[in-house]
Amino acid sequence: MQTGNDNIPLHEVPPGGGGNLVLVVSAPSGTGKTTICRELLKQEPQLSFSVSHTTRPPRRAEKDGRDYHFVSESEFRERIARDEFIEWVENFGHLYGTSRDTVNQCIQSGRDVLLDVEPRGAKTLKRIYPWGVFVFMLPPSFAVLAERLGRRGSEGEDMRKQRTDRAVEEIREATWYDYIVTNDSVSHTVTLLHSIYVAEKNRNVQSERRIAALLKVTGGITHYGTHNR
Repeated sequence: MQTGNDNIPLHEVPPGGGGNLVLVVSAPSGTGKTTICRELLKQEPQLSFSVSHTTRPPRRAEKDGRDYHFVSESEFRERIARDEFIEWVENFGHLYGTSRDTVNQCIQSGRDVLLDVEPRGAKTLKRIYPWGVFVFMLPPSFAVLAERLGRRGSEGEDMRKQRTDRAVEEIREATWYDYIVTNDSVSHTVTLLHSIYVAEKNRNVQSERRIAALLKVTGGITHYGTHNR
């Protein structure tokens, strides 16, 4: 198992130029996080999805540039050498990485960012963006998870067992996340995630960044308060 997260420099875009939010969602394979994230994006046009790069082949109905950027292993490793990933890991024999430029461009433009990242990558993002919001999504049960994994006709029994074993490891990581939700139904889970997003957008720490950005542009409350008296 390989990871490129230990050497990531902690000098990314500073917190919240305009109070924008980094929302990170993690879940074991088969939990349904992709569906939930897509539904959230439909409700929040201000939220941009960070499309990861991967060396694994696309599954049925997956589209390059929408679900993942599908690249060869040689291209992926060239990108590693150029320090293009803010985090990257090897998972089930394939490489996955988050583009540094994609995330930082969204933040610099004032947009919120949604990332679908497994726990090892999420820990790196937590170090770089400690002001981000981290959500872990649980399956209703392991029986339901196994049934969902069984629907993937492209994977054999051995891979499904590996994914189930990995799910146990990942669920043990859930305790450090800010929120834990159970995906027992799509509509309910989307509502929960949307509520988290809206609440976090209006937390005091987020508002402080928006206020600071506004005052930086206007020249400060002292100047305007004195001018208008």
